[in-house]
Amino acid sequence: MSNVALVALACGLIIGLGALGACIGIGMMGGKYLESAARQPELMNALQTKMFLLAGLIDAAFLIGVGIAMLFAFANPFGN
Repeated sequence: MSNVALVALACGLIIGLGALGACIGIGMMGGKYLESAARQPELMNALQTKMFLLAGLIDAAFLIGVGIAMLFAFANPFGN
């Protein structure tokens, strides 16, 4: 395999696994939020604020991975 093919494969893995992890994390967090809101409805507003803050942080981590993958794809620092 050439270096270009390996970089393309690495970029696909970075984006794919990052998206998979972010989706699983947000899904689990949403499920736990619904469980906790059902158990203690009086805390729903505080929990909702924290849930949306964490969802933004999880998405930010995924987007950082996308940015690194785009760096490798378009301005490969390991190229000749």
